[in-house]
Amino acid sequence: MGSIVLLSIIIAVAIALLVVPFTKKGVKEQKAIVNHTAILITTAIFVFIISVVFFYLTKVDLNWTILWPLLIIATLLGSIAASGKEQILKGSLFFISLVIGIYMLSAPLWNANEKYRGAKMNQKVEIEPFDEHETPASVPPKFARNKMKKAFGQVPNTSYYQLGNLQIQKVNGKYVYIAPVEFSGFFKWLKGKVTPGYFIMSATNAADNPKFIKQEMTYTPSSYFQKNLERHIRLANPTKIFYGDPQLEVNDDGKPYYIRTYGTFVSARNGFKASGIVMVDPKTGASKTYSLKHVPDFIDGAVSPEAVSLQNSYFGKYIHGFWNSVFGKRDVKLPTDEGTEANVSPIFDDHGNMYYFTDFTSPKAGVDSMLGYSLTNGKTGKATYYTGNLQESYMDSQGNLQIVEKKFIEKKWKGSMPILYNFYGEASWFTPVLDSNGFLQTYFIVSAANPEISVNAETPNAALKLYKLALQRGDSSLNRSSTSSIKTVSGTVLRVYKEKDDEYTSVSFLLSNHKNFIVSSEVSPLAVYLKEGDKVIVKYLNTGEQFLPVKDMTIKDLNVK
Repeated sequence: MGSIVLLSIIIAVAIALLVVPFTKKGVKEQKAIVNHTAILITTAIFVFIISVVFFYLTKVDLNWTILWPLLIIATLLGSIAASGKEQILKGSLFFISLVIGIYMLSAPLWNANEKYRGAKMNQKVEIEPFDEHETPASVPPKFARNKMKKAFGQVPNTSYYQLGNLQIQKVNGKYVYIAPVEFSGFFKWLKGKVTPGYFIMSATNAADNPKFIKQEMTYTPSSYFQKNLERHIRLANPTKIFYGDPQLEVNDDGKPYYIRTYGTFVSARNGFKASGIVMVDPKTGASKTYSLKHVPDFIDGAVSPEAVSLQNSYFGKYIHGFWNSVFGKRDVKLPTDEGTEANVSPIFDDHGNMYYFTDFTSPKAGVDSMLGYSLTNGKTGKATYYTGNLQESYMDSQGNLQIVEKKFIEKKWKGSMPILYNFYGEASWFTPVLDSNGFLQTYFIVSAANPEISVNAETPNAALKLYKLALQRGDSSLNRSSTSSIKTVSGTVLRVYKEKDDEYTSVSFLLSNHKNFIVSSEVSPLAVYLKEGDKVIVKYLNTGEQFLPVKDMTIKDLNVK
């Protein structure tokens, strides 16, 4: 608060001197001096009060560059009210402040190249194939939020509170959603003083029920006055530039912390580049500042999704400068708005690192072809842009959602949280599907390059299994993948499991070499006769998966393929 008061005093004195004209000496010199002093003091007091209220309520950074509009107004009024040499002096100050204002306002026109350089990404063709032993973060936030609301009876004094924003993260090696309990209004804050805790729920298991964790928090986004989290962070860091909302992160002991991303302007109070976080203990208010290189291990989203979304827009729009982004639009690509958090979707890789996913599409209206996609590390902010197979045309997330909607048009189900994965060497959209009430109904997977290849099932693993069979039947990258060598093995069948897959039968079997295989009757029609004890020769793709896809199979007892 001391910084606000000090800056407000400086502003008040400066504005009063600029606006109030100095009285000319004359016959009534003493009275004129008294009147001038009174006006000067009154103006200073008025500006001081307005400044304190403005900075306290807006929680804006206390850098001098925030004052340029006020300088223009003050010097203009001062030059109008003054006369003689004083008018010339204040007129000159008005001209200087006007130049500063033009510089500030015109920054987006000339710093586009600098924004692009700061957001430029490494480029690759495709992401690494997804490990089928893992389960993708398959629970959409809307569904998780609905379940948490239904579990809100676990919260003491329920009427005081409401559910806060969801945040996905890794806690004790598990991917979970975290949502703080927030105050539902000013008077509820007056009565409650502290919020009781947060909800936690699995991000990979839709059957998991939310659990309420008791952790009292005093400094929260929904608190007021000095207990308001954003104000508390601002008062402790008066000059830092923040971008994005505060986010709740939980360590492996269940202790919650609020974090907020700070950084620097690209130039002239325009643009943003993340450089660190401020972390606050919401119970005590104790805060620490970390650069992105030294962020604590338990924090997954050090760079706010809003900052990532902004960097994506710089990378896509400003490849050839500002004017090209408005008129020619050569090589321009726009990030889509289908993400779950500020137009980006958090996902985790096989090593437990969180990334923000975004796909890019053409600026031309009516085009649903994807131009590429990006993954931005949530802890470091480093991003990679994936072009995809340039010989194929991938549909974007919006095109994927349209396919989902048409697929379930009679049931009025819609897709949520579409993510592009590399399943078995095929770029594929994985989309949870919700009904009109926001409840999870099925999982839909479709090839980004071959939309006719698609499946849906009640669980992610079941959908992946069906998708593998669908790729076997189609002319997919599963069969032409250069990373999976074709091998042949012979042995005795130990176990067999068969299940109907539309008009075909999916056959899974365990061979005497203790490896599992899967084959569709479309690939090997006589596989429907396979039984325990049969001796077989199997040609398969060595993908390293738990169930290896069969390309060809001979059952020796039948002596036919």
